[in-house]
Amino acid sequence: MRYSVSGERQYLSPVITFLQANTDIQEILNLDLLLKQLALALGLAMVLGNGYAIYKNRKGQKPKDEEGEFRPGRAYWLLAVGVLIALWGGISLIA
Repeated sequence: MRYSVSGERQYLSPVITFLQANTDIQEILNLDLLLKQLALALGLAMVLGNGYAIYKNRKGQKPKDEEGEFRPGRAYWLLAVGVLIALWGGISLIA
């Protein structure tokens, strides 16, 4: 709470005060680093998920309560895309 020159009370909202500040939202959230980390996480998730599916298929196991057949072309394609995305995210973090 502040007082004006005439003595009236002025209530400041924290949101308005925050918006009036000369801060850049990119500096607060560090969006460049966040994007690199998300790319790395997405790529690693794709590699792990599809790698595990390929491993299970080679052992002859199928997921419980799942219908359909294993499509190796799709699994290897998504594994390769995951490797590329993970490399992109990892190299971006280092550089």
